[in-house]
Parts: sequence; structure tokens; C-alpha cells
Amino acid sequence: MKNNDELSIRLQKVIADCGVTSRRKAEDLILEGRVRVNGQVVRELGTKVNPQADAIQVDDQALEIGAVDKVYIVMNKPRAYMTTVSDPEGRPTVLDLVFGVKQRIFPVGRLDYLSEGLLILTNDGDLANMIMHPKYEVEKTYEVKVFGMVNEAILAKIRKGVMTEDGLLKPTSVRVIEQLPNKTWLEFRLNEGKNREIRKICEAVELTVDKLRRVAIGGLNIASLGTGRYVFTTRKELLKALGLNDHGVRIVEKKFLSAKKSLNVAKVKKIVSKTARAADDKKFQSFRKENYYETIKSMKELKVKEQEEAAMKISDQFAQEKAARFARNTEKAARRTR
Repeated sequence: MKNNDELSIRLQKVIADCGVTSRRKAEDLILEGRVRVNGQVVRELGTKVNPQADAIQVDDQALEIGAVDKVYIVMNKPRAYMTTVSDPEGRPTVLDLVFGVKQRIFPVGRLDYLSEGLLILTNDGDLANMIMHPKYEVEKTYEVKVFGMVNEAILAKIRKGVMTEDGLLKPTSVRVIEQLPNKTWLEFRLNEGKNREIRKICEAVELTVDKLRRVAIGGLNIASLGTGRYVFTTRKELLKALGLNDHGVRIVEKKFLSAKKSLNVAKVKKIVSKTARAADDKKFQSFRKENYYETIKSMKELKVKEQEEAAMKISDQFAQEKAARFARNTEKAARRTR
């Protein structure tokens, strides 16, 4: 490998700059032994290369240095789409929604299969790193609907942070923004955005998530973008919405200003406490992701059974009434013939 200090760049940055994936994902590719430099597998993070002189391959595909036009897309991801480039199980991915883009692009960060909302797709690994890496402190805002009624005790646990296998998970803020008869909408704000962080926080305090959508990243939001729709934008506009300059240095604080007001949980409790269960009731756990489809299937089957039983009851009642009318008419006819 060339060692010219003026031209040497970290390998993961070169991979990201070529639009293969984000810098953090590029590090995973290196650790997995999927990257070769001048024919040799490189597994050491921080390895420096000269992109103008070294031959770099990812999964046996040569990188085209500086030959890729940058693409920036803002999407409102719908439910039931994978936030990946491909899926081994054959499920649809967010790339199936994008048309007319010849460049290889990738989603920045993740939204679960059943989650929805704001997603950025690009081939700019440097920008992707600014959005995802905790050191840039780009705030992500989510709206989360959970089963039951959330009380102050539950909110206090979330705000304190919960210990999980990933360490301490703690949002920058959480509040109640809407109360339904037996469900609650919460707003979460995060700076790190670890994999499935909100779902793990909710599970740790016995909450069951019904719906999750990301509504903003920094000052960027999807208020005017329909589900499944997307728009093209520029690096400059994205950085402006994030409050960062071209080098990732924060120049202004950019936050999403929600029009939804915080609800007073104590007042809400007086209104719905007679009809709503507490959100940490274990009975709601049958609606969690791993049990969701089975539970819905059981509910549908129960509904069909109830409808069939109701139909049979009506049919039996009709038959009994018909038999009674026949008996009355027969008796009347017999009386007339006497």
C-alpha cells in the first residue's frame, strides 16, 4: 500500500465516499473481511490508503474513486418495508420505492420493519456519518403509540434511563402528546439513536409499542410528505436542516418544533382511568412484535367464530319462529275444518 501521508485516507472513509455504504457500516465490512486493498484482505480499522493509487475492493467489486454523483433523498417510510438495501427473506425494502436513480444509494440509520417515518437515503457516507454518529448530537424525534395509559411513574422511569444489554438507554426527553381511550401517544427525542432503542426502553418499563414513527431529524421533518413518498434534496439543504457546516461542526442549534402540546398526565388520568388500563399492564404484551401477528390472527378467528355463533343463533331463532307460525297456522286450519 502507498504510504504518502498527504494522500492517505482512512479506508472506511474511502468506502463511504464512494457511495458503498455509511462509514459505520464500512467499518463492519472491514471487520468481516469483505474488503481487499491491492488484493489483500484488510481487517484493521484505521488502515490508511491512497485512493488514487491503491486498488480497493468490497465484496470483490472494485471501487470507482470520485466517479459517483451524490444523491440525497428524504422519504416518509411506510410500515412493512425493510430499511436495508436487500432482504434475504424477500421482503420489500425502501429501495423498492425509489425509481430513476442509477447510483447505488443506502438508507441512513434504521427504522424497523413495522416502523415508519423520516428516512434519508444517499450515497454520501460522510453525511451519513454526521447524522448517525453520537458525537454530532443530531436529535431525532419520534412519536410512539403504546397500549394503555401512561402515568407519571412510568414517565419517571423512562426519564431516569433503563439498563439493558446495550448499557444505559436514556432519551433526551419524553412527554405525552395525546391520550386515546386505551392507548397513549408519546414523543421521544434521542441524540444517539441506537438500534431499536425506543422499543428496548419501552420493553424495559413494561410498555408495549403499537406504532412508531420518526417525525424529524434535527430541524428536518416530513410534515408535508405523504406516506411512501420521497423528494430529492441537496447536501447543503440537509446540513442546513441539521445545523451543521460542511465539516460536521455545529453552527446553529436545529430542533423540530412540534405543534402538539404536552398533556397533563394527572388530569388525563381523572378522565380515562375508569376505562383505560395502566400502560405497564402485562396483558398488553401479547401485542408485542414477536406475538403481534399471532395475536391479531387469534382475534380475527375469535371474531369470525363470534359472528358464526351469532348467525347460527339468529338462524335458530328464525327457524323456531317459523315452526311456531306453522304450528299456529296448522291449528287455525284444523279449527276451521271442525
